[in-house]
Amino acid sequence: MRHDRFHGRFEARGKICSAAGCDEAGEFRAPGDRSSGFDGPGDYRWLCLDHVRAFNAGYDYFVGMSTEEILEAQSPIHGWERSTRAFNPTGGVDSVPRWADFADPLEAISARARMRRPAERADGRAVTPDERRALDLLGLPLDADRKALRSRYSELVRRYHPDRNGGDRSFETRLQQVVEAYQLLRSAAAFA
Repeated sequence: MRHDRFHGRFEARGKICSAAGCDEAGEFRAPGDRSSGFDGPGDYRWLCLDHVRAFNAGYDYFVGMSTEEILEAQSPIHGWERSTRAFNPTGGVDSVPRWADFADPLEAISARARMRRPAERADGRAVTPDERRALDLLGLPLDADRKALRSRYSELVRRYHPDRNGGDRSFETRLQQVVEAYQLLRSAAAFA
């Protein structure tokens, strides 16, 4: 496709404007019904210059967002507030390898890379490091099923909840960790 003097204009090549009742050449691309996502760029519709101007005048990126979401999207550091694995000091691994255990530094590096790989359950489903930590926190084995997860969660909530401990709030942090671990595992693919 060849660009023209208007930014975004493409050679028509037989495309007709998709606006109702318009017979002009569709030279400008606008978002279609399916938006872009992890599976591709989404659908586009082709519009003439007048209709793409009307589309752009009525387009609102923030439609459907709450005030907090709009402010967050307008922030200059939006998307930069968390570190990616590449810039994380540990590289997404819990601990550094013990260099004395390896004769060759490359073996230590490959062992560290193997530590990053998700573990597999007996049924072949992968378990991420976060899910594994959650299972450890709940005291469940790697191959626990959904019923065991729910049972263990109920047991720990009864144990740590202040209402069951005479109002003792010393286990509040532990209870929060149990709830977060359960929420993570409940929606995990390994327990689907």
